[in-house]
Amino acid sequence: MRKTLLFVIPLALAALSTGMWLAQKRYAPQAPAAPVDALWQLSFPDLRGQPQPLSQWRGQVLVLNFWASWCAPCREEIPEFIALRTKHRAKGVEFVGIAIDNPTRIDQFLQRQPVNYPILIGEGAAHSLARQLGNPTGALPYTIVLDRDGNIVLAHLGRLPRAQLDAALLESAHN
Repeated sequence: MRKTLLFVIPLALAALSTGMWLAQKRYAPQAPAAPVDALWQLSFPDLRGQPQPLSQWRGQVLVLNFWASWCAPCREEIPEFIALRTKHRAKGVEFVGIAIDNPTRIDQFLQRQPVNYPILIGEGAAHSLARQLGNPTGALPYTIVLDRDGNIVLAHLGRLPRAQLDAALLESAHN
């Protein structure tokens, strides 16, 4: 019995490690498939249906968050985004939420949870954009931070820890 355990335990640990490595490799953000410059040519409607070109935020540190009202981790990070936008706004940092959701559900959500940053309605087009910007699975939430030159300095799939985002914003806003 003991000899069997000495063989099985290391084998199980090796299998677990391999599985974790494969999952991390599959779900980790990838390099953008399309040049980030193409991002500035895009426009998405706001809640009033008015097209909002992403180029209006060029030259700022931009936190671009792909989210949906039905996504629990998305909803959980919104209060942190509100606080960080307030903290960093004077340093030229802007947050933009691109909802992969329909306008009615987003409007209902925002009545319960107002935000202090622009929300755009992206639906399917935003889902494709998130994939092009390095989100291989299309899972949500997905957040990228662009520096003032338009370079991606942070790409994060899943709920973004506040401390990690704050550190990236402090570094980007001072450069």
